[in-house]
Amino acid sequence: MTLSRREALALLAVGAVQIRTTKTMDRLPIIGLGTWQTFDVGTSEAARKPLEDVLAAFVQLGGRVVDSSPMYGRSEEVLGDLAVKLSVRDKLWMATKVWTNGRAAGIAQMQDSERKLRGRVDLMQVHNLVDVDTHLETLREWKAKGRIKAIGITHYTSSAYNDVATVLRRGGIDFVQINYSLAEREAEKRLLPLAKERGVAVLANRPFGAGSLFRDTRGKALPAFAKDLGATSWAELFLKFVASHPAVTCAIPATSKVEHLRQNMRAGTGVMPDEKMRARIADAVG
Repeated sequence: MTLSRREALALLAVGAVQIRTTKTMDRLPIIGLGTWQTFDVGTSEAARKPLEDVLAAFVQLGGRVVDSSPMYGRSEEVLGDLAVKLSVRDKLWMATKVWTNGRAAGIAQMQDSERKLRGRVDLMQVHNLVDVDTHLETLREWKAKGRIKAIGITHYTSSAYNDVATVLRRGGIDFVQINYSLAEREAEKRLLPLAKERGVAVLANRPFGAGSLFRDTRGKALPAFAKDLGATSWAELFLKFVASHPAVTCAIPATSKVEHLRQNMRAGTGVMPDEKMRARIADAVG
């Protein structure tokens, strides 16, 4: 795969400019890659080749953070297999989750994730707060032993924000993963400020509002001010809005198409919107 001049410049920008430093002292680009639905495929070459191309382009354009879960079907296994096939496993910052009840079951599931992902997991998160206290105790032990780098919790609905906030206030959390987009802005009221106050890094899932933002803007012309941000698509504007929030560490859009991946990665480059521009983006979307 050959990089265009623009993509080469984008790579430099992602790797050296638009970077946040997390509590774990890792340097993470602000655009990552999700695997929900997209990486849940079979073993055939036809099914996996598009994802192989996406992962290759992701790494080539400076991407590091990839998020998965046992809840996502075969996604962990497919991700691990492709990372090894492409010889990029050591270039990825792997995040996954534990999603079960009980200490023993949690340990078994996390060990299975390590096997499927073909190596160390950097960030282990308690998925949707399932048996959260039990798993956080295990994760703190694993982190103390150097088995993982960071501990997190996740959710994807605003109805759970009170519970998420409670766990954040207790401390001992490195990351929180929540839904945040122009279509779902509830996190701005309390969770994002709380995470920033506590020094907790934020992964933003559902940055396209589960696709609703594309439906809302279908047939609508890109606003003229997009060029001031270097954005050439609605996807770039949506992601720039999410990534520019001062509490957000990394947005994790999922895709199975290389062209969409390239658009997503471009969102982490160039000029990022300030508060005034963020408001203009929101108004343009309506």
